[in-house]
Amino acid sequence: MSVFNTSAVLDTRKVLTGKDGALYNDEGVMLATMESFTSQVNITNAKYQPLGDMQEHEAPQSYSVSLTFSQIVIEDDAFIIELFEAMQNHTMPSWNFQGVVKGRNGSEQRMNYRSCVPTGTIDLQNLTVGDIIKRNWNLTVNEPPALQSLLTA
Repeated sequence: MSVFNTSAVLDTRKVLTGKDGALYNDEGVMLATMESFTSQVNITNAKYQPLGDMQEHEAPQSYSVSLTFSQIVIEDDAFIIELFEAMQNHTMPSWNFQGVVKGRNGSEQRMNYRSCVPTGTIDLQNLTVGDIIKRNWNLTVNEPPALQSLLTA
C-alpha cells in the first residue's frame, strides 16, 4: 500500500501563536494598540451558460479587498480624531498600512495596503461591562495589495 501524503505531521514549533504579527502605518510605526487585524479578498464572478451547454460557467468580473481591525480605544486616538475631522470637513480619510506576520524561524510575511478608506460600520462608542473598551474598524483597500515577502518553512 502506498501512502499519498509523505510529509511529516505538523511541526507545532512552526505554528504561529497569534502574537507574532502587527499592523503598521505608512510611516512604518507599529500600531501596537491593535488587538487584531484581518485582510480579505472578495472575488465576484459573472455566471454564463453558452447555448447548447448544460454546464454553467463563471468568468472573473471584479474583486474587493477589505481590512478590519480591533483597536483598544484608550491607548490611541489618532484614527478617531482623523475620522471626526473628516466628517466635519465632508471628506473621508485615506490611510496606508503594512500587515506583518513573523514566523518562528525569522521569516516574515509582509503586505502593503494602500488607499484604505472607511466603509460599513465603525464603532464610535461602545461599552461592555467588565471588558476593555475597543473600537472596530472596517476599511476598503482601494489599491491592489502588494506582497513584499512570504513566510518560509
